[in-house]
Amino acid sequence: MTIRTPIILLTLSAMTLAACVAPTPTTEENRRSRTGATAGALIGGALGASSNGDNKLAKAALGAGVGALLGGAIGSQLDAQAADLRNTIGNDRVSVTNTGNELVVNLPQDILFATDSATLRSDLTRDLQAVARSLLSYPNTTVQVIGHTDNTGAAAYNQQLSQRRAAAVSSILQVNGVPGARIVAFGRGEDQPIASNLSDAGRAQNRRVEIIIRPN
Repeated sequence: MTIRTPIILLTLSAMTLAACVAPTPTTEENRRSRTGATAGALIGGALGASSNGDNKLAKAALGAGVGALLGGAIGSQLDAQAADLRNTIGNDRVSVTNTGNELVVNLPQDILFATDSATLRSDLTRDLQAVARSLLSYPNTTVQVIGHTDNTGAAAYNQQLSQRRAAAVSSILQVNGVPGARIVAFGRGEDQPIASNLSDAGRAQNRRVEIIIRPN
């Protein structure tokens, strides 16, 4: 009990310090940075406290502090990259969502592909070029390109189509300089809808390609 209590107090102190990592204005982005720093403090403190030896107290404090700094740094990077993407993608139908752990760039199928096609529209590849430039500016990230469809037609065909569309988007990123080793492209077909397939509007939302960006 005499050891655990100081460890908890030191971890909480590191969490308080972590809250100061993000810039002072209160925004959604800054809240995410503080969340990352706090999570890092908890993990770092827990790992330090679980170590063997007589220096658990010091290790817990060090782990919490380092975890807070790393978590805050990752959160700040995601905030900066999300702002960069929103400023450079010239299409208000493309959304960029910062979950706190990753960025999700949502590209509706209708702005990239014709119906039943995996051939990218040449006049709209500039949005992917903007994404590629951002990925080159933030090289310590990995990328998943995931194709999705609605439930119209055969499930097997939808799976194949979503895979081909993901591969087409991945190809454009690589042509614009993003190393293929950073990218994994695959299809989900109709398995992960984000809206009801019972309406035209819902099906349109489900037809999409998502680019998931994760810090290393």
